Amino acid sequence: MDTKKHRFSSGWGFVLSAVGSAVGMANVWGFPAKMGSNGGGAFLLAYLFFIMLFGTVGLSAEYAVGRRAHTGTLGSYRMAWSSRKKELGTAGATLGWLPLAGSMCIAIGYAVIIAYVLKAFAASAGGSLMTVDTGAWFDSFSLADYSVVPFHVVVVVGTLLTLLLGAKSIERTNKVMMPVFFIIFLILAVRVAFLPGAAEGYRYMFTPRWADLLDPMVWIWAMGQAFFSLSITGSGMIVYGAYLNSEEDVVSLAKQTALFDTIAALVAALVIIPACFAYGLDVGAGPSLLFVTLPRILQDIPLGRLFAVILYTAMVFAGVSSLQNMFEAVGESLLHRFPRLNRKAMLALLCVICLGIGLNMEPIFKWGPWMDIVSIYIIPIGATLGALSWFWIMKKDELMEEINRGAKKPSGLMWYSLGRYLYVPCAVILCCVALFLKVAF
Repeated sequence: MDTKKHRFSSGWGFVLSAVGSAVGMANVWGFPAKMGSNGGGAFLLAYLFFIMLFGTVGLSAEYAVGRRAHTGTLGSYRMAWSSRKKELGTAGATLGWLPLAGSMCIAIGYAVIIAYVLKAFAASAGGSLMTVDTGAWFDSFSLADYSVVPFHVVVVVGTLLTLLLGAKSIERTNKVMMPVFFIIFLILAVRVAFLPGAAEGYRYMFTPRWADLLDPMVWIWAMGQAFFSLSITGSGMIVYGAYLNSEEDVVSLAKQTALFDTIAALVAALVIIPACFAYGLDVGAGPSLLFVTLPRILQDIPLGRLFAVILYTAMVFAGVSSLQNMFEAVGESLLHRFPRLNRKAMLALLCVICLGIGLNMEPIFKWGPWMDIVSIYIIPIGATLGALSWFWIMKKDELMEEINRGAKKPSGLMWYSLGRYLYVPCAVILCCVALFLKVAF
């Protein structure tokens, strides 16, 4: 595939698209839940440390590798391994199938969650969500087979249609979705600030208990949240790098992506954590936070229906922008591996795979374990394979040449050392924790 026909038109368009990929459920319910369960302010400090490290080193490496290979996951692994020794290219391309499978598997489960969100949006717009018992309402579809089929189909088909023009259509949709997402959550954060008792939530978020920083699991959870929040999975962000112009500064763009992703996580937390404190609810409730806890709060406040519509509009945008990246990562690699396949046929194939499997796992007791398996095994291993491939297999000179292409301030030994001796060990530790403790991040 000729990536020149599928490039982002500007650095800002690229950043919005990359932020769209990163901003999703990991920000909106994952970050507040992890923060609420792991020390509040102490977790935030650890999280910011890892975001700065992974954003500067890990994310920029994935952008650079994709740009150098001029293609996504499979071609990038082949390029990285063959740079060490030409005969290793086949092994690298074979390894690349694992993180690529991770992107497809997580897309299948993720589409179900967005279907839930779209159902909540419809119930908010129609007004029924404002009068129901939210727990019973959530159980009515989350515990039943084939309960959100129309919403599921709309999510998958609609998202795939936004990929018809590759990077161009991804960029155009994210230039609308991401600014709207931020504006909506800022509106919600301002509304929550006026709830009685919200101040306790702010104190919990921003007043670290220093003793909590001595707890290794606070750092482990913060590390895992940072990895997945930035979508550093050894697959997804590579394809966006492949669509990046050579004049762009990848380290600068990676830092901008990390900054806006962090702002999104904090704004989401400023909505959810103070609201839960105000109503005495569990901030670590997971999926039920979006579909039981928040609707219950919205039922009790003036203009709750309007704010519910606003909330779920933002959530749909966040979900679709992330799903775009998962589908594009898989689709681009298929086009690269099978040149006779055209984009429309590829999108149709992804639709059949996603709906063929996903429609049969709409209840939470089916997609929940599916997502746990993906986040415990496939994604951590894929992220580790990527980190090792860029910093231990790929020739240093080639990686540094691409990192510094278009850079206003070239990176040097410090950047590479951080990647090799800090970022890679973090990926390995996270993978080991996930595999041996069966922790789903």
